[in-house]
Amino acid sequence: MPKSTRYLIIGAGIHGLSTATHLARKLKAAGTGSGEDILVIDKAGIAAGASGIACGVVRNNYFQPAMRELMAHSVAHWEANAKAFQYNPVGYLQISAESMREDVGAIYQQQKAIGYESVFIEGAADSDKYMKAMFNDWSAQNITSVLHEKKGGFAHNAPAVYALATMAEAEGVTIRSGITVTGFKFANSATSAVTGVETKKGDIDCEYVVVAAGPWARDFWTMAELPKKISIKGTDGKMHDGLPMWTFWQLEEGVLRVDPELLRTNDGNLPPVIHVDTDAPLYSDADGSLITEEMWGIYYKPDTNFGGIQGGAMPYPIHKEADDLAIDPYGPSSTEFVSSPEFAHMWVSALAHCHSRFKGTMPRYHKEASGGIGCFTPDSFPVFDVFRENIYMIADSNHGYKMIGVGELVAQEIMGETSALLEPFRFSRYAEGKLHPVSNSPYPWS
Repeated sequence: MPKSTRYLIIGAGIHGLSTATHLARKLKAAGTGSGEDILVIDKAGIAAGASGIACGVVRNNYFQPAMRELMAHSVAHWEANAKAFQYNPVGYLQISAESMREDVGAIYQQQKAIGYESVFIEGAADSDKYMKAMFNDWSAQNITSVLHEKKGGFAHNAPAVYALATMAEAEGVTIRSGITVTGFKFANSATSAVTGVETKKGDIDCEYVVVAAGPWARDFWTMAELPKKISIKGTDGKMHDGLPMWTFWQLEEGVLRVDPELLRTNDGNLPPVIHVDTDAPLYSDADGSLITEEMWGIYYKPDTNFGGIQGGAMPYPIHKEADDLAIDPYGPSSTEFVSSPEFAHMWVSALAHCHSRFKGTMPRYHKEASGGIGCFTPDSFPVFDVFRENIYMIADSNHGYKMIGVGELVAQEIMGETSALLEPFRFSRYAEGKLHPVSNSPYPWS
């Protein structure tokens, strides 16, 4: 194991490997170094964490302008490397109930403003007509708008991360698996820079650290002795003190083990990724019982990589203080989660609500590790910032996989050039009250 490196990147997932690749290229272009100055370490291996089991959806559908601009940048990265990343540019559908129509219309207008191609359909009759032109068995109720993003789509999760690893190694980057970080080494005082990390296999000295650990962000935040509770200036102008920096949500996803060809459009093509949010009562496809009369949402796509129809539903918070939550940050499978019977019942019933082709398919639901634990910031949006002089925290707040372009922007900032796209995601926004707007979606980060 290397005992020292100039740049140490913790996490061999989508952000860590993307940052390593772009940083190596920028060092070479500037004549100030090369990929040989970069070491990526992971406690398990490449794509072993959240990036390896991600749904793989790539979308621009955010109510927050800063997220839309950042995602447009990332979509360009997916498109530029579509073959290597096994990216399917099929587009994305946001299909919504009336309570979301105004918000989704605002998204459409702002997508137009940044040149992101989409189509917006309004009204129940026109929305139903648009969807039936795509799927002749479309049957979702209480739908009054459809936002059809022509860009976006999905990538096969682990293959895309391995492609990034290949790119990084081609630039001279070293990747080492099985190295568990247990702490940081500090120069002097509690506010001083980091001089290296302590691991179960010995210390690694370094000049700069990038933390790209996904759902383990809280644990590295703690190792860096950063505040567990913070103050946030609300929209009312008042300071709200003592709020937890981190919360955890359970993310449930699953696979309906049917032929992926079952979900094709009327003309035989791969469909866009489909996201439905509606307030229509949802009834069980198994016994007809009422599942919910509240707003519900699902997303789904055909995926040969997963071997069926893959997707998920609304997550739910884990009601514990983040500091006390017993998530082993060093367990190789600690982010994996086998979805609950309640999720399977709801999700497959929701598929049947949307398409008659899925009626009677409940027995085909496949139980496997999917979804996981998401580590969220106070406003559920990422924090990209430098702490203790030389720790760059990529705390993606579970938006990670689709944001593949963040690595290029982080590398740019490490080289001394501030990124305008990352500015809205600084930690200082909480104290300054520069929070991202909140939509009417059942998903708190949409």
